Amino acid sequence: MSEQELIQQLRQGNEPAFRWLVQTYRNRVFHTVLNILQDSKEAEDAAQETFIQVFESIGTFKEESSLSTWIYRIATRKALDKIRRRKTRQKLHKILPWWMPEEKKSAEETFHHPGIAAENKEKAAILFKAIQSLPEKQKLAFTLIKVQGMNYEEACEVMQQNVKAVESLITRAKVNLQKLLEDYYSAQ
Repeated sequence: MSEQELIQQLRQGNEPAFRWLVQTYRNRVFHTVLNILQDSKEAEDAAQETFIQVFESIGTFKEESSLSTWIYRIATRKALDKIRRRKTRQKLHKILPWWMPEEKKSAEETFHHPGIAAENKEKAAILFKAIQSLPEKQKLAFTLIKVQGMNYEEACEVMQQNVKAVESLITRAKVNLQKLLEDYYSAQ
């Protein structure tokens, strides 16, 4: 089935077409949001919210980009929204720790990516913690290109940025990661 046929069937509310879309993209969408959020539960929610929005918004899809780029754009937006909400909750927790006691526990947990071999878990956890502390746009660019393996053109479309801007974000992310990881690697 061509992308155009799929879009038409989705616009008509064809359930098998939507099921095919979810089965085709679910792993890539999940891993994209997982690498951004570094929390499996939140990544599952964001992936589910992504497909709900795709289903509800397919009628407004302008086809200015590929369907996959549009889906990734929705997914990254959902993940970034969750990060913003998480930061707001963390600020509230500092002010009112008795109101949301589970926030402290979740903020202290270490992220272990399910795709990393056991012997590399510690290094990966330190790297993902450093990535998490990058500014939002740097984190997104680095995650899409260096972690997810997207090419620059795809990442530019997802982020709605030009190539120079994304290259600059990657360069700054690398410099910041070097600074953040300097102590860890100098102790090795």
